[in-house]
Amino acid sequence: MNRSMTVLAAALGLVLAAGAAAVPATAAPVQQSTQGYTATAGFAGSAAEDADSQAFYQAVMTSALAKQAAHPYLKAVVVTYDASSAPTFKNVIAQSAQIWNSSVSNVQLRSGSNADFRYYEGNDSRGSYASTDGHGSGYIFLDYAQNRQYSSLRVTAHETGHVLGLPDHYSGPCSELMSGGGPGTSCTNPYPNSTEKRKVNNLWANGFAMAG
Repeated sequence: MNRSMTVLAAALGLVLAAGAAAVPATAAPVQQSTQGYTATAGFAGSAAEDADSQAFYQAVMTSALAKQAAHPYLKAVVVTYDASSAPTFKNVIAQSAQIWNSSVSNVQLRSGSNADFRYYEGNDSRGSYASTDGHGSGYIFLDYAQNRQYSSLRVTAHETGHVLGLPDHYSGPCSELMSGGGPGTSCTNPYPNSTEKRKVNNLWANGFAMAG
């Protein structure tokens, strides 16, 4: 092998090694991550992250409304999720869905096939996050270490809030679900507050209007 080929092979090896380190343990689809559960100190989020979160919500709504067209008599949009790739968190995911279903009326979460989004689990230095490609495909990734450090139910309900259209607000109090890890590890509240409930109901009512 000549010198130029040796250098090229070494460079490719570095690229492949870097790529392998970034892939979640469950080999979840590689997509652009939206906001995670925590942020670095003093960081309140960015316009780009808000746009990513909005893209995930829009993709899920588009998918759910396409199915809703076959059942126009339903009073709420049904968003279907698949938790089969996150077996460790199966019960926590079900509890999170129950919390949201009892909190809002214009959208309901159901476990099933032909899902609008999926949950994955594994190890990721970024922690837990919601992700989408902006074209109708998205997922929530639940990180093992972060779910041991923080309340797993709050983490899961928070990330599911992104699916329903809510952005992060790290500076909020523990009573605000979308403040995520901002209030610290002692915060275990998994419930959206009245403002968050109202916003989700308004967003999904608009979904009905768009479908009409």
